[in-house]
Amino acid sequence: MSLHDDAVLVLKGYEDQEELRRIYLDHLAAHPDGMWKACRDGHVTASALVIDPERGRVLLTLHRKLRMWLQMGGHCEPSDGTLAVAALREATEESGITGLTLLPGGPVRLDRHHTPCAWHLDVQYAALAPAGAVEAISDESLDLRWFAYDEVAAVADDSVVRLLAGTRARL
Repeated sequence: MSLHDDAVLVLKGYEDQEELRRIYLDHLAAHPDGMWKACRDGHVTASALVIDPERGRVLLTLHRKLRMWLQMGGHCEPSDGTLAVAALREATEESGITGLTLLPGGPVRLDRHHTPCAWHLDVQYAALAPAGAVEAISDESLDLRWFAYDEVAAVADDSVVRLLAGTRARL
């Protein structure tokens, strides 16, 4: 099964945000290359909010290009067999934390936003940090920092706040 096919199945199984889910599915139906950065009409991306529920905190990255505190995530790669694999890969690469596990149940949210390269149709997951996790900044970040749940709204945009709320509701 291709990554494109996996994304269609994941989105068909996602039971929330009906209007946005339909936009994603329509995009993929119209764009066989809709998973890749080269698709200038927009592309599906995968992200994951790294969360440490035992300590009531999340790890955010100060994105080098966007200069915003965000969850880990980005473009899908040909080696990604599924959207979940892409989200976990991005979270691991950008956090430096090994042993992350995705929260069961598939994506937590969808978020469509414009970036310098194109529209991103982001499929957002949550990743649980293992006990004793130690983060390491990547070259895609200006900074990497743990924030208590109640600090997130003061530093991040509404999409991250909604992702955190959705994640906490799943826990």
